Amino acid sequence: MKLNTYSKHIFVITFLLVGCVKVYSQNTRESLEERRIELREEIQKINSLRSSNKKKEKSVLTEVEDLDRQIRTTENLIKVTNQQANILTRDISSNTNKIQTLRKELESLKEDYGKMIQKSYKSKSQQSRIMFLLSSQNFLQAYKRLQYMKQYANYRKKQGDEIKVKSEELQGLNKNLLEQKKIKEKLVIENRGTRAQLEQNRKSQQVLIQSIRKKEGDFASQIKKKQQEINAIDRQIDEIIRASIAKANKDSGSKSSDVYELTPEAKALAANFASNKGKLPWPVRSGVVTMRFGTQQHPIVKSTTIESNGVRIETDKSAKARSVFGGTVSEVQAVKGANKAIMVRHGDYITIYNNLSNVYVSKGDVVSLGQDIGEVATSGSSGKTVLHFLIYKNTTKMNPADWILKM
Repeated sequence: MKLNTYSKHIFVITFLLVGCVKVYSQNTRESLEERRIELREEIQKINSLRSSNKKKEKSVLTEVEDLDRQIRTTENLIKVTNQQANILTRDISSNTNKIQTLRKELESLKEDYGKMIQKSYKSKSQQSRIMFLLSSQNFLQAYKRLQYMKQYANYRKKQGDEIKVKSEELQGLNKNLLEQKKIKEKLVIENRGTRAQLEQNRKSQQVLIQSIRKKEGDFASQIKKKQQEINAIDRQIDEIIRASIAKANKDSGSKSSDVYELTPEAKALAANFASNKGKLPWPVRSGVVTMRFGTQQHPIVKSTTIESNGVRIETDKSAKARSVFGGTVSEVQAVKGANKAIMVRHGDYITIYNNLSNVYVSKGDVVSLGQDIGEVATSGSSGKTVLHFLIYKNTTKMNPADWILKM
């Protein structure tokens, strides 16, 4: 009895583990396919943005940075596609083994069924069913013989049904196997083309890098100058935020310029904003992150670092900036070197949309999730349309990638 209970437990655990593995494999396949589509779309977006800016005069450094971004995205695409191909190889191997097992089971079933039919036929020729029943010595024996005949007929039907089920399962596995092989072949061909494009981009990049290395000091100076401009813009935003907090707190009697004094409604809004961390929409409908949050080594001129209080998103010309969450416009101000900025307050959280050529809202306006609030400016020199997007909690800088979905 103990052994039977133990065996049952082992069976249940094994069943659950196999089920979990299947679900995990399915989820992995789906997430990889979703990621592959995202990367392909990102590469297409980068290509589109590069093509639209070809007529503009761009520095060698900018061109190399664009290429580097495209190369890194392409490498990620190849990696994801390889992972998909590996999973498909495992699935194909598993299906092949299942097909072989099913074929053996089907052959065995057909052989047993054939013997049973043959035996039944011989039995029929020797003595009819009626004679078999009439030759019974008593009613009880006749009843038992009748039950036996019913059981035998049911067994034949069950065997026939099982053969049908096994045959359909085998056909389904064969069909699935063919589909998997086609998908894998498609991925392999796609990966081949992606690798060819990657090599072409790498060669183009190497040519440009060689020209940069000859004048690395000059390019380092360009990066330093660009960083100084970014720092100046960030300082202006910090000052605007502090002034805005101080002004908002003045009415409540607080002299703090670092932390908002919150009403119960503002606390609820802040809590709602915080609960949506990682799920907020992008501040533009389509775009590519060209500069991430924090301090990072320059991808090309390794001797220099770049720093950003937010992210920079390159988008389409005339693209609209949209509010990532409901709130109130706390500031609309011009920022020297970065056109206009809109600040939307969500309790003690602030989202900032900088480098706008036109604004559609005014200070004090209540905005909703996804509402267009301004048009992103396009640089006359580079031809690029770039939104500077930042998130603060009071005066503390936050990484937008932690808040925006799949950034």
